Amino acid sequence: MCQLLGMNCNTPTDVTFSFAGFAQRGGRTDEHVDGWGIAFFEGLGLRHFVDHLPACESPVAELIRRYPIKSRNVIAHIRKATQGHVALENCHPFVRELWGRYWVFAHNGDLQDFQPRLHASFRPVGSTDSERAFCWLMQEMWKSHAGVPSVEELTLTLRELTPSIAKHGRFNFLLSNGDALWAHCSTNLWYVERKHPFTHAHLADEDLSIDFAQHTTRDDKVAVVVTAPLTVNEPWTQFAPGELKVFVDGQAV
Repeated sequence: MCQLLGMNCNTPTDVTFSFAGFAQRGGRTDEHVDGWGIAFFEGLGLRHFVDHLPACESPVAELIRRYPIKSRNVIAHIRKATQGHVALENCHPFVRELWGRYWVFAHNGDLQDFQPRLHASFRPVGSTDSERAFCWLMQEMWKSHAGVPSVEELTLTLRELTPSIAKHGRFNFLLSNGDALWAHCSTNLWYVERKHPFTHAHLADEDLSIDFAQHTTRDDKVAVVVTAPLTVNEPWTQFAPGELKVFVDGQAV
């Protein structure tokens, strides 16, 4: 099964600490060796990196570990293939445009017999169930709204649409348009909210610690969502099965 990592903040923040531990699960501390990817929103722009190599071996992943790109919304993924061969076009996260905005999606799970009817505007490039699910969500959101909906409206729409996909199997996903981060749990998902007073954190997958108080201000807020907790000494909260949460400005709303 794949693993997900998402970050939502109230001010542009780098994800290098969390990604350092997350990338180890791409072949070193876990078996997710079939590619990886990460996307950073920057205003209306997007930095998008994918590689078919394991994250623990990828030179591109090493660049991300050392390059503190600052963003308010980040989605990353390490892949253990269930459907679709190992190739760049099957690496998450996937990106589409809707209403003049980039949308980014990553999925952990396995959907059986999910073959939705898709019109010409949203078609998968690769061969994964995940990209088909993303295309269908985009298509149905487009049908439901004439323009960019509010975060509240879109959350209601996603709560209506998600069960239609989740009934086909495991459907843990992250979705963002740069304004918010939506996270749906089918089987396993956790989150932590970091805010003042900031403390030390130690990674579970690498011998690396950080004192967040030295890198933040009193007003900073950061929410991190992940398949399994990244650190051993923070108060991670587990999602309930079937739960959809939305994070704005570094906290669940």
